[in-house]
Amino acid sequence: MSGSEDEGAAVPAPAPIPVAPMAGPGDLTIPDAVKDVLKNALIHGGLARGLHECTKALDMRKAVMCFLAKNCEVDQYSRLVEALCKEHKIRLMKVDDKAALGEWAGLCRLGKDGKAKKIVNCNCVVVTDVGHSTPALDFVMKYFESKGFSTEMS
Repeated sequence: MSGSEDEGAAVPAPAPIPVAPMAGPGDLTIPDAVKDVLKNALIHGGLARGLHECTKALDMRKAVMCFLAKNCEVDQYSRLVEALCKEHKIRLMKVDDKAALGEWAGLCRLGKDGKAKKIVNCNCVVVTDVGHSTPALDFVMKYFESKGFSTEMS
């Protein structure tokens, strides 16, 4: 009896978990999912921020995914990051704003009201450790799968 109970409990439990974030795309958007993935990676010490740290992580193939700001002012910077991601087959997503990327990567102070203040712009963030699996991570990975490795956030 215990074997059939285990089988019955194991089958329904995994099914709702991946379906929930994908079923309501209005609930979870790509920017929200990216923000959550970066927050989780920051907690687990799995973020590289800035040109030196990011290129080192990309070149050593420790990167799981990379986020690059579209409004990066230095063209060589963008081309270097894009080339490293392409060469090592690392997932690359371009985000609209470097200030938002800096906030998501934890390069800011939080005020008493919980809102970000003194945000430092960040052109590139590399995730080296995603921490534990979350619905947001699954959502981002499915987004990468549907769009290919190099995607732009809309």
